[in-house]
Formats: sequence, structure tokens, C-alpha cells
Amino acid sequence: MKDAMGIIFASKDEFSMRELASKRTVTALPVAARYRLVDFLLSSMVNSGIKKVGVVMQGSYRSLMDHLGGGKEWNLHTRNNGLYILPPFGGNSADGYTGMLDALKANMDFLRRSTQEYVLMIGGRIVFNTRFYDMIRFHEDSKADVTLMYTRFDPISFDYSGSSHNARVFVNVNESGKVTDMEINPNVINYPNILMDVILVKRTLLMHLVDVASARGFHEMYANILRGGVYDQSLRVMGFEFKGYCRRMETIMNYYSMNMDLLNPAVRRELFGNNPVYTKTRDDAPARHQPGANVKNSLVADGCVLEGEVKNSVLFRGVHVGKGAKIKGCIIMQDCDIGEGVELENAILDKDVTILSGGKLIGLKQYPIVLGKNVTA
Repeated sequence: MKDAMGIIFASKDEFSMRELASKRTVTALPVAARYRLVDFLLSSMVNSGIKKVGVVMQGSYRSLMDHLGGGKEWNLHTRNNGLYILPPFGGNSADGYTGMLDALKANMDFLRRSTQEYVLMIGGRIVFNTRFYDMIRFHEDSKADVTLMYTRFDPISFDYSGSSHNARVFVNVNESGKVTDMEINPNVINYPNILMDVILVKRTLLMHLVDVASARGFHEMYANILRGGVYDQSLRVMGFEFKGYCRRMETIMNYYSMNMDLLNPAVRRELFGNNPVYTKTRDDAPARHQPGANVKNSLVADGCVLEGEVKNSVLFRGVHVGKGAKIKGCIIMQDCDIGEGVELENAILDKDVTILSGGKLIGLKQYPIVLGKNVTA
């Protein structure tokens, strides 16, 4: 692969994610029974030969830092290059940055000290798994200044309830792949292509764009730089289509739907089949199915002890399901304890939640019940 470095922008705490993001960034959200959202982004970069990655922290980033550690699990613990944690110093607010350009400006030294030719930037609210070889080849062959990865969306199944704090960018792309129009958070969506917050650009050009933006008081990459470059043709902006599985994490329903998608073997094969996804390891015994357990169409991680009924659910490491308990359509995170005779349906339980024996929580698929960390109910 062409010499490239990566930057991942950890998201701020999102009100639309409620309890799930009150003590962690969305980028650190546990997904798929044993992973974090950031694992997919880091793994895609590492599998593409990228050996230097900076993670721009925002908001409550302690959980994300603890998960990343020194980068050993992604083979990013080398003396040269490797994983760099970039705390939110120099931002315009106490806990983060106003926009991507502010984050880049605050970390200009990181860019200047780097030697890689290209910078691959990814927003921290998206789940997908790919290798970026074809994107870089397309970038070079098309002589692009900036290449943006996009995916097509289905207007019928598309979630229109995304957070207003996040920029949803839709683009028109001509036959050669050139971006000819760009709309940000439109009331009426005119183009079937939504950007995935994946940007490829030369490092030297990126530093120039950040300097220009800073001098003009700009904050947003899409609104202040790229959209203007498309309109006045001062930048050759190209679009590269991603055709695999891709989900944004902006709302509770986004999170719930993505985890439920993984109960479909075809989706699991698409997301995990071609490229490995690395994560922080935890040594644990295999899940134990005790007499009376009945588990159907569910993801169950190591360390679980199951004595009740589990259907269409995702259980993270160390979950205990007591005798006679009935779990359906739920996401239960690490080390939760579900008591005897409990009934749970369409619920999301964060880490270390305890449901006392005989408890009953029934939510709707459209509005699942959410319990934050360390809650006893």
C-alpha cells in the first residue's frame, strides 16, 4: 500500500445515545458481543498496511484510552510509528473541538512530524470493515485532491432520526467519480449517496487546508472547505463507493439495529469474513450452557453462564442468566447479572447491570429500554 497514516476522530458524548454515551465516547461503544466500535476502524487501517494511527480524543475518553492501551492488539506498539493518543488540548471547548478542522489544528505538530505521503481520516461513529488499497489506487488514478468514501442508502430503510449535532453529507457523483454537488443535513435528500466520514488526502495538502481554514475562522471540514472546493472547483474532490455493510451510530436505534443485524449469518460473514477484526483480549472460560438453558439465534461471548432462555439476543462476556429467565431481543453488556425468573424483551443493558429475581422489563423494538452502567433494577 502507498505510504499512509491514519487519524480516527473519536466522537463527543452524544445526547441521542443517552446512557450509552454518558461515560464513554460513541467510538468506544461495545458492539457484536466482544468488540468496540473503534476496533473496526483500527483493524481496517492495520489490514491496509497503515502503521501509524492517531486517535483524536474528545469528551469522556477514559474508556477508549483503557481499551486501546499501547496498541498491542493491533500491532501498533512499535517504537517507530504505532498508535498515538491525541487528547483534546487546544480545543474551543472544555471537553472537545467545535469541528474537525479545530481538532486538526490542535494536532498540527503530529502532522508535521509525520513523514507519510497520505492521511486517511475516519470519523468515529461508523461500523464497517474493508481494506483501503482500491480507494488509494482510485485516488491516484483520478488525480484527486481529496477522495471521499460514500455508500448508497435505501430511502425506505434509512433512519431519518439521526442526531442534529452530526453532519450527514449527501453527494452527487458523476460517471467518472467526481463529486459535483454536496448537501449537508438537507430537509429533503436529493442524492442517494451518503458520505461515510472517510477522507483521503495528501498530508501536505491537508496541512495547507487547515492553515487556510484557521486564518479564516473556519471549523468544519465539509461545510467550510470541501463543499466550497466542490462549488468553485478549487479542489478536485472524488467519490469512492463502498459496497459492503456499513452502519452509522447516531441514535439508540442505530446501535440496537446494528447489533440485531449481526444475528443474520450473511451480515456476520460480510463484516468479519474477509478481514480480521482485532480487539483487546480477555482470557475467559467458554460460555456454559447449564441444564435448562435454551439459546436460539443469539451471539454469546466467552465467560457467560446460561441457565435460562435466550432468543435473538447479543450477550457480551461474563453475563449470567439465571434459572427460568427469559431474554428476547436484548443486548446485554459485560458482567451483567440476570436473576431467576426475570423477563427481558427489547432492552439494552450496559455493563455490570443487575436485574433482581422476578424483574420484568418489556420494551418496543422501535424504542428499546436502556439501562446505564452499574444499575440495579
